[in-house]
Amino acid sequence: MIRLVSLFLIALWTLPTAAAEVRIKDLVEFDGVRGNDLVGYGLVVGLNGTGDGMRNAPFTEEMMANILERLGVNVTGEQFRPKNVAAVLVTATLPPFARTGSQIDVTVSAIGDASSLMGGTLVMTPLTAADGVIYAVSQGTVLAGGVIAKGDAASVTQGVPTAGIIPSGARVEREIDFDFTQLSSIRLALRTPDFTTAGRIEQAINRDLSGRVATMLDAGTVLVDIASTRLRSPAHAMGRIENITVEPQRKARVVVDQSSGTIVMGEDVRISRVAVSQGNLTLRIEESPLVVQPNPFAPGETIVVPRTNAGIQKDPGIALAEVPAGTSLSEVVQGLNALGVAPRDMIDILKSIKAAGALHAEFIVR
Repeated sequence: MIRLVSLFLIALWTLPTAAAEVRIKDLVEFDGVRGNDLVGYGLVVGLNGTGDGMRNAPFTEEMMANILERLGVNVTGEQFRPKNVAAVLVTATLPPFARTGSQIDVTVSAIGDASSLMGGTLVMTPLTAADGVIYAVSQGTVLAGGVIAKGDAASVTQGVPTAGIIPSGARVEREIDFDFTQLSSIRLALRTPDFTTAGRIEQAINRDLSGRVATMLDAGTVLVDIASTRLRSPAHAMGRIENITVEPQRKARVVVDQSSGTIVMGEDVRISRVAVSQGNLTLRIEESPLVVQPNPFAPGETIVVPRTNAGIQKDPGIALAEVPAGTSLSEVVQGLNALGVAPRDMIDILKSIKAAGALHAEFIVR
C-alpha cells in the first residue's frame, strides 16, 4: 500500500506592523450596480460530423426546420438529417450600464448528443432576461475548450469539446431602464458581512469627505447620502468613494482541502496550550494465489488456491508533545511544525485540537 505524503501546509499572514489595506470597491457591491443574466436557445452549424443525432434530439430538427422556413426554404414533410448541426444553450451576463451597440462575451453549451462544437458557428440567437425581454443578440464562431479524437477501437478526449465561448459574441440591443443620476442615496453591501469592517468603511468615507456622509446600518450594509458628499453627481461620488482604502477584518479560519491535503490558515488563528500524541497504523493485505495442477496424464483439474497475507504495522508516531499557546500565526505554525508529522497527519491533529476547544478559529473542511 502506497501512503500519500505529497501534501502541503500553507500559512498566510501579513506583517504585524503594516496590515494590508483594500479598496472599498473590492469589499462591497454597490446597490443597483449589478449585472443581469441572459439566456437563449440556438443552433450551431458547420460541425464536422460531430453534431446531434436527429433521432435522439428531435428538437434540433424542429428548430432547424423553423430557421429554414424563416429564410424562405419550405421543408415541410421533408426528411433531412444533417450531422453538422447541434442545439445549444447560450448564456451571457449583461454588465451594468451596458449601452446599445456594445458587445459582450457569451458561453455556448450543447444540450443534445453532439460530441464536439469545434469549428461550428452559432446562428443568430436572441438572448432574454428573467422578464422574457430580448436584451442582446448573439452570433459568431464558437471557440471550443477541448478536442476529441476517435478511432475504431479507442477515443481520446481532452477538455470539454461540447462547450465553448464566443468573445464579443453578442451585441446589446436594449438597455436596462435605470437612471443612476436620480439616486439620493446608495447602499454598500459587504461581500463578507462584518461589523468591524462596516464600521471602518463608515469612518473612512466620513473622514475622506469631511462630513457625516456614511452610516453603518448593520454588519453587511453601509448607507451613503449622495447629497452630503457635495460632489457633482452620484457617479462622481462613487468614483471618489470606491477608491478609499480600509483595513478589512476577517474571521479566523482554518480551511482544509482533504482531496489535495492543503491547509490554509488565516492571520487571526490562535491556539491555546495543548498536549498532542499521535501514531499511525498501516493495514497491509497481500494476495498470493497458488495454482495447483495434477500430474501429467493423471485425472484431475487445475485449481487456484487463494492465499492472503494480512498484517497491521504500527508506525512510530510522536509521544505526548506540548504545543505552546500561540499569540501570532507564525507562533502557531512553529508550534505545529515542531510536532514533526506529515501534512496528512496534521489535518487530523487540527481536527482533534478543534474538538478539544484549543483551536480558536472556524474550521472548514472541503
